[in-house]
Amino acid sequence: MPVTSISATEARRAGTRIVVFGIAAIVALLMAAGAGLLLTLPDGNAFNARVERIFVENDTLTAPSEVRLLEILAQSGTAFSEVLVSYRVVIFVLLVFATALLVAALVFLVMLVTLNRRMAQIERAGIQVNSLLISREENMVYLNTMGFKLTEAMIETLTVLAEARMDDEMMTGAQIEAVISGRDAADCDEAAGATRIKRLRDGLGNQIVSELLVKNITRRGYMLAIDKSVIALVGAAEARPGLSNSG
Repeated sequence: MPVTSISATEARRAGTRIVVFGIAAIVALLMAAGAGLLLTLPDGNAFNARVERIFVENDTLTAPSEVRLLEILAQSGTAFSEVLVSYRVVIFVLLVFATALLVAALVFLVMLVTLNRRMAQIERAGIQVNSLLISREENMVYLNTMGFKLTEAMIETLTVLAEARMDDEMMTGAQIEAVISGRDAADCDEAAGATRIKRLRDGLGNQIVSELLVKNITRRGYMLAIDKSVIALVGAAEARPGLSNSG
């Protein structure tokens, strides 16, 4: 158990580092691309500077039509510079959106991979106990969201095991019997504690199987609470009498 916890903690830390480095790399690449794109755009005043140069170098352009043409060129340069400014704003907004989308995609991808690994662990481990609540007053034990009714003796046995687990201790059958009966462990029989464990397993195991596998439907009968597509019968020569083969 402790080894599994340490491995899971290290895996989470490694996953967090990967996410942080990935986000930093995405932001850095987009910032570099955006800076390069903005720097390569022409200067908005370049067109006006060229028109001004034409005015200076050509003193002979004095006709009204020629002057009017140069004025139109100057106005076009001003409009061009304004368009470039708007282009820069649009490019900046698009880069912000692209950064947000890529970061979100990376986070969702990591979450999906983590969830898939978690589901694989749950499939291999069977029942994954996330919480265990023991109620001595009600003689009930709650595993995750499921409640099971036990006898007082079973509750005592489970309580002793829970307290030992919280202290990272392992108990023998004699020690379990000694704690419950209040006698010295040397005076207790190992088989007595083993019997308590067996009764706890039988009582709790039957209820867990009833809750998760074999369902009892009132006034109708029993059925397996699983998807029929996951069932496979190996070596079944023929169907049992009274059962129909419904594809």
